[in-house]
Amino acid sequence: MPSDKRKVPEINASSMADVAFLLLSFFLVTTTMDVDTGLARVLPPMTDHSVQKPHDVKIKRRNILVVLINRADRFLVNGQEMSLADLKRKAKEFIQNPNNLEDLPEFEYKRIMIANPDYVAGSDVPQKISHKHFDRKYPEGFPVSMGVISLQNDRGTSYKRYIEVQNVLVAAYNEARDELAIQEFGRPFNQLLNQEDVDAIRSAIPQKISEAEPKNVGGR
Repeated sequence: MPSDKRKVPEINASSMADVAFLLLSFFLVTTTMDVDTGLARVLPPMTDHSVQKPHDVKIKRRNILVVLINRADRFLVNGQEMSLADLKRKAKEFIQNPNNLEDLPEFEYKRIMIANPDYVAGSDVPQKISHKHFDRKYPEGFPVSMGVISLQNDRGTSYKRYIEVQNVLVAAYNEARDELAIQEFGRPFNQLLNQEDVDAIRSAIPQKISEAEPKNVGGR
């Protein structure tokens, strides 16, 4: 008696791998992802310790303000524990050095350069030009601080605390820029109407915050 069972045809799966690879390639090419671009910072220049003299090291130390946050979310400024309010005052004094003290950053007298609105890529027109107001008022150059704020933290530092300290440092720069903008143009930095004046204030007070990789510094 013949069997009622029918033979199930086999499915040819030899090309399934190729189809899966093509689909994967398609989604990788067409999918967009948000990219965290981070925060723009100006890092301190590398120094050549092989040729650096002890006197040079002393000079460089005055140009660096070290802000260290430990694992207990307490922070030290050049080894001294401070509150957030004290940190803001200390950072602003470091940025401005209004009395030209020897234990605060040096100044470098520079022409204040801004983006040239007439620049066209590939032309002979320079990309940057000097700001006319600063050229007239400071013929010998404007005193630009050489100071850099070094923000360091422990691996156990909370993200909230790190952002709080970072915001205070940025606020100190903003206050210094406001005061210079009022002095030179009669209004705060964020109320300047001329882009050339905005660029000039940024050049005169560049925001220089160096953010180091987390490390184990301990603390309670």
